[in-house]
Amino acid sequence: VSAVAGLEAAGVSVVGAIQGGIPAPRLPQSGLFEAMWPAAAGIALISFTESIAAARAFVRNTDPPLDANRELLALGAANAAGAFIGSMPAGGGTSQTAVNRNAGAQTQAAALVVAATAFATLLFLAPVLALMPHATLAAVVIAYSIGLVNPAEMVAIRRVRNMEFRWALVACLGVMMLGTLKGIVVAIVLSLAGLMYLAYDPRVSELRRKPGTNVFRPRSPEHPQDEAIPGLLIARTEDRLYFGNAANVGAKLRALTQAAAPQVVLLDCSAIPGFEYTALKMLIEGEEKQREQGRELWLAALNPEALELVRRTPLAERLGRERMFFNLEQAVAAFQARQAAQ
Repeated sequence: VSAVAGLEAAGVSVVGAIQGGIPAPRLPQSGLFEAMWPAAAGIALISFTESIAAARAFVRNTDPPLDANRELLALGAANAAGAFIGSMPAGGGTSQTAVNRNAGAQTQAAALVVAATAFATLLFLAPVLALMPHATLAAVVIAYSIGLVNPAEMVAIRRVRNMEFRWALVACLGVMMLGTLKGIVVAIVLSLAGLMYLAYDPRVSELRRKPGTNVFRPRSPEHPQDEAIPGLLIARTEDRLYFGNAANVGAKLRALTQAAAPQVVLLDCSAIPGFEYTALKMLIEGEEKQREQGRELWLAALNPEALELVRRTPLAERLGRERMFFNLEQAVAAFQARQAAQ
């Protein structure tokens, strides 16, 4: 129809000339590295992200579990091999996968059919495909990709977690306003910034005991009956401590200490996977300040990595077995026994 009606002459945008022939092997040009590496890095990031997104969106219950490392290795190997024949960057795509699935593709044989079709195009079909309007290609993509739009999933995300809903919304708007590549880059950057913020400002909670039990949970208005043990402040921070968040955690602990004015500050370390050196140094200095103010610092429920790091510092010798405990219950029982003895 495009050829008979002369759509290109009428101003309709068509695919245009496709360079045919068999690709000739050639060595990659090292001189292009400096000019191309920023764009190549962006393509690699987006290709891997979209490939994994497509795999997770279309995986079936009967398929083997996804392995992101193997996917990345496969993409890297494909692109490294393609560099010797001047191929397009290889990667998975959601719209292409949707077309494949709706066409009945079930196995990797579909990729062989696509490769054979692409080879035939290079040899025979390039003049025919050159006449195809871009709008026709767009219609194919839209028709098969519209099923990927799932408003109910967006509503479910918002119901569970507002932050991730905002990331998803920015990704959608970014793709519509900036294009696929730039839109996904914006979403990835925003997601990484959000994760960095969560790591930068971890939660620090005061724990209290549920009446009649040995269960400790964060203090909250929903549980006003939870018991505070006189003279003991139990605090818990939730994340790995490193130089970026140590100051924030220290400030929150100081605020809790000033409000409670305890004899002992018991730090529940069960949610701390480990300490970075700067954070561990601040913990040592914090213990010294507590002693100067007439208070003691106790540690409980240290994870193996955190415990090993603490043992490499003077803090372990300073605390000893009297102020380092296997769990909260032991620490609270030791505090109450000491209070009773006094």
